[in-house]
Amino acid sequence: MKRFAWIFPAIVALFAVALFVHEASLRLPLALWGKMFLSSASLSMDEIILFYGIFPRAGVALVAGAALGLSGALLQQLLRNPIADPSTLGISAGAQLAIVVATLFFPEFLDGQRTFVALFGAGTAAAIVFALAARRAFEPVTMVVSGLLVGVTAAALSAALTLAQGEYLMSLVTWNGGSLSQQDWSVFQSLSIEFVIAAVLSALLLRPLLLLGLGDAGARSLGVNLVGIRFAVATVATALAGFVAAGVGLVSFVGLAAPALVRGMGIRRPAMVVAVSPVAGALLLFLCDGLVQFLASSAGETFPTGAVTALIGGPLLLWLLPRVRTADLHEKSALIPKPRVLRQSLPFLLLAGLTIVVLALAVARDGTSWMVLDLTQIRDLASLRWPRLLAASAAGGLLALTGAILQRMTGNAMASPEVIGVSGGAGLGFATALTFWPTGGALTQLGGAGAGALLVMVLMLAFASRRHLPADKLLLAGIAIGSLSSSVLAALMAIGDQRSWQILAWLGGSASTATAGTAMLLGGIALVGLVVSLFFTRWLTVLPLGAPVARSLGVSVPISRVVLLLICGMATGAASLLVGPLSFVGLIAPHIALRAGFVRAGDHMAASFVLGAIVMAFADFGARTATFPYELPLGLFAALVGAPYLIWLVARGER
Repeated sequence: MKRFAWIFPAIVALFAVALFVHEASLRLPLALWGKMFLSSASLSMDEIILFYGIFPRAGVALVAGAALGLSGALLQQLLRNPIADPSTLGISAGAQLAIVVATLFFPEFLDGQRTFVALFGAGTAAAIVFALAARRAFEPVTMVVSGLLVGVTAAALSAALTLAQGEYLMSLVTWNGGSLSQQDWSVFQSLSIEFVIAAVLSALLLRPLLLLGLGDAGARSLGVNLVGIRFAVATVATALAGFVAAGVGLVSFVGLAAPALVRGMGIRRPAMVVAVSPVAGALLLFLCDGLVQFLASSAGETFPTGAVTALIGGPLLLWLLPRVRTADLHEKSALIPKPRVLRQSLPFLLLAGLTIVVLALAVARDGTSWMVLDLTQIRDLASLRWPRLLAASAAGGLLALTGAILQRMTGNAMASPEVIGVSGGAGLGFATALTFWPTGGALTQLGGAGAGALLVMVLMLAFASRRHLPADKLLLAGIAIGSLSSSVLAALMAIGDQRSWQILAWLGGSASTATAGTAMLLGGIALVGLVVSLFFTRWLTVLPLGAPVARSLGVSVPISRVVLLLICGMATGAASLLVGPLSFVGLIAPHIALRAGFVRAGDHMAASFVLGAIVMAFADFGARTATFPYELPLGLFAALVGAPYLIWLVARGER
């Protein structure tokens, strides 16, 4: 431990306590606090608020922070991954989705069973992420990318379901932001009991957990049951995140920050990191909540504490990037399957595309049944349908093209457009335009989204230009920037005004706003992007072989990354401007193209482009007709198309 390293946390603790005393004293002078504990039968209104609101809130902040700190420390030690925590692994988002679903559709079951529901959602998300990463021995980047995709899916579904039930909008958005407001001591009591039980179990598991650091062979030789210990530790860490989600909502990145702060103090022994991380987590969340209350009392704007803690995630991930170990397997592509017969795939691809076009233009619902339109009806409705069909197809093609480029460039089969953070940047720019120019109209909003996407793209290009930055760490840089953008969006949505509805609607995605002009513009951008990408076929043939091979063949790795990432950023930004940050298309289309036999780089990009267009056109058709006369968010339907495929990959063990 560094000498005098305790001084900084001591100062932070004193500052946090001072904030708490200041805010509490606004309700009741410090000299009168003892009266509440002596006689609680005749309390004034201010004393009731202090005793049953402010004090329990402070207690919940401390216990929830400690639980998240312990959860993050356990996950980081288990996976030997300094960027693992319930947020980056999608566990918290899984708990969030489960509670949103129960709130909207099974409210009678949720009453009294909130903890069980949150644990079910957190456990399901954790199981999917661990299954996705198991094929690569829980390699850090694969774990985080898998967690990101699971988290994006869960968050998209939560947002879409919230939009579909407008009467629940504000309460769910506030809960999703992680509000620590309390009305009694019940949450503090339940969280305290749950944390103590989890802490005892963690102490019992600590020795075998530390032995895992010797490697599988060494731990097995010392009698450690590898599967059992990993399952037990993962269960405790997941349960801690679920307990917090059930009690206060989504509180992000405390589990990531607490162990990082402990190591920053000079504590290196794994046992001490696990032991001290709960203290750091408690202090961090207590401080953030004090700052939130101070800002609320001085500025009059209230943010859920969880939305504020999420703001530390992006910068912290960027700071931790150099500390993430990189497995050698990322220098070799696992993407290239055995070639298959293209003659069977091409006709099927063309037939699928033609079928989707016919469905989109000639099939409709009248609210009770399906019908096939005649030529007159098709002609009458064509002006309404073809712009959104073209816009959705072009957006899907651009996202799939981006996914194919990213997967070949990085050698990571889980890379997708969401990973590079451009979609999150576009959303941040969109929200900024709504905040500062609320009457600016659609053009101002599109301009803000474009500026946000451009800013993130510039940051990613700066990382890509680094010669010695491994390709998979480039993905982590995108995740960090995207996390920061998403955190700001969550904070803005949690305010609870009209912006919440507009931001949620845009995040869900919709092609309904596409006009003939915007659809043709996006279609033109898509075709240009495809043609330009095909000029770099040689790079994308060589890069999956690894950086050393690429350099030996005369390919400049930093320059190729910058150029390819520039194409990906522009493609993702253009798609996000019109139809929102769509999910999964950029992940699944390149996989399907490879399995269909489109192995060569040029064929792979072209086939991915066409498949992405087909998938997104089908998603738009389903979003428009499945719940007619109501329209589902396009992003939701895209996720519903992609999620089964992702689960199928897990079941086959082909990740």
